[in-house]
Amino acid sequence: MSDTVIRVGIIGADTKASWAGASHIPALAEQPQYTLAAVATRHEESARGAAEAFGAERWFADPLELIRDTSIDLVTVAVKVPAHRDLVLAALAANKAVYSESPLGATVAQAEEMAAAAGPLHTAIGLQGRLNPSVRRAAEIIAGGRLGRLLSARVAATTFGNGPESTSAYEYFDKAAAGAGFLTIAAGHVLDVLEAVLGEITDIDARTEILWPQVKLADTGATSVREVPDHLDAIVKTASGAPVGVQILAGVPVPDAHFSLEVRGSDGWLNLTGNHPAGVQVGDLTLSSSVDFEAPDRPVATGAGPAAADIWTGASINVGEVYASLARDIANGTHHTPGFHHAAHNSRLIARVEQAARTGIRQ
Repeated sequence: MSDTVIRVGIIGADTKASWAGASHIPALAEQPQYTLAAVATRHEESARGAAEAFGAERWFADPLELIRDTSIDLVTVAVKVPAHRDLVLAALAANKAVYSESPLGATVAQAEEMAAAAGPLHTAIGLQGRLNPSVRRAAEIIAGGRLGRLLSARVAATTFGNGPESTSAYEYFDKAAAGAGFLTIAAGHVLDVLEAVLGEITDIDARTEILWPQVKLADTGATSVREVPDHLDAIVKTASGAPVGVQILAGVPVPDAHFSLEVRGSDGWLNLTGNHPAGVQVGDLTLSSSVDFEAPDRPVATGAGPAAADIWTGASINVGEVYASLARDIANGTHHTPGFHHAAHNSRLIARVEQAARTGIRQ
């Protein structure tokens, strides 16, 4: 690293409702071990505007120039999934630490390629829900055997996305080639939180549906064809032995948003709940249990920031936990933060869900 402060360059830090602006920017602002050294978009006007709005030292209209800047220690890739591969591989080739949004690649092969290229470099993947303090505490309760023999679990999750109406800017989420659909994003995050608490998924029996094959684009009035599922029902078995029923609903109105993970054991129960409309990975979660437990740690980021009054309220909470974990790894030479190898695992898991849904055979 260039000095004791980690200098971050964010690719995709646009001021217009960008995920980076809602989550990464406020998450970094609350951690003195980081400084926002640069931002990059593909247009000079938006790059300059982002630097001014977010307080970045420098801006680039070419993301590759940001990557080549020798003063940048950590490159954050927060752009559409099809662009991940080239940017991530360029950053790794430049010997940078890299934080990429999830899914890492548009295909399993791309995710595995980037994981292999990372070598000893520090990486982080945006599967931030597993680092939420309540999720971490729930995992400790399970790992410590506090609930006794695990009998069953149930997950109910929603997202406002992937419903009957969208906008032209988000049409790509419904296209198979983008690799950024309901399964890779909504289901990817939900199943990752499930694995964080109950262990790796060992068996999958899944059914998917396309409930809204025609999607109205509200800004243009056009109709788009959805090529990817927008609903998942599954029964899975985990390494902890607990069978789990999973249902993930898309297109749920904001007031009805809900996430719950209920775990029952021979000696007690625990529940994780949340109500962020974008899904379990966004916003905070609440833990309750029949057994006594130490309160979860306070998040390092409060969730306040440029998006505090809109749909992305709280978006920096879990992203902040990823940055905090990554800073510890960089300082100590460790690799505890879920990185690109974990991202490849998540991609393979979603591929197994897709295969199980297609064949009707347990994967």
